[in-house]
Amino acid sequence: MNTAMAEAALYDLLTWMSPAWPVGAFAHSSGLEWAVEAGHVTDRATTRQWIADLIEHGPIRNDMVLFVHAWRAVTVGDEERMDEIAELSLATQTGFERRLEATAQGNAFRKIAMATVTQQNRHPGRVPGSTKPQALEQEHGWMPEQVRHDRESLRAAEDLTYPIAVATLTARQSIPLKQAVTAYAHGVAANLVSAAQRLVPLGQTDGQLVLRDLRETIFAVVAEMEVLPDGDPFAQLGGAALVAEIGCMVHETQYTRLFRT
Repeated sequence: MNTAMAEAALYDLLTWMSPAWPVGAFAHSSGLEWAVEAGHVTDRATTRQWIADLIEHGPIRNDMVLFVHAWRAVTVGDEERMDEIAELSLATQTGFERRLEATAQGNAFRKIAMATVTQQNRHPGRVPGSTKPQALEQEHGWMPEQVRHDRESLRAAEDLTYPIAVATLTARQSIPLKQAVTAYAHGVAANLVSAAQRLVPLGQTDGQLVLRDLRETIFAVVAEMEVLPDGDPFAQLGGAALVAEIGCMVHETQYTRLFRT
């Protein structure tokens, strides 16, 4: 990638992970709203620890695993594997609100990307669920609007998770894996910090200190993601953030809520 292309890719990546990119992330807290009400998150230190646990041991790590496998599948044009990873990503959403958060943002990301992203990649392919041939896909830049109906497991356009949508676009636009997955993790963490600022509440300075303190955590998990073997992604999933998963479920019936999840 030459310098001009690298600069354009960096600019696009920052745009896609910006709060200005309309995926509705501001409406979701991944169960953090319940954690605050339950007294698990009360200040800057507990906010940092809660988010770090999600990145190192919880659903964010699993999403990053599937992000890596999706990115690799798109890069080599393995459409069947891409479909399998997309379906697995849906299956890993452990409750109604976790799935709602993942698919609402994934569908929104897909919709705005179709309307705004131009095709400048080296890896022409399709998003999982596509029926249109490549020539027609290129009219939209990266992914078609329709879903395909020739598989036993049908997925509506809304059933594309956020990590898979981002991985597909970044791979199609030739964004290097390390930069892509780092930006994804930073974007997710930044949204949780923003939610904590409203819920705990945290001041602006404390919020930025939390995000700064998460830097090494994100870098460490990204380094792990870079060397994941190309085997079965299911075998690489795991978690030790049970309270966070339960919190997402309990949040469904929480009496007073600012966030959808």
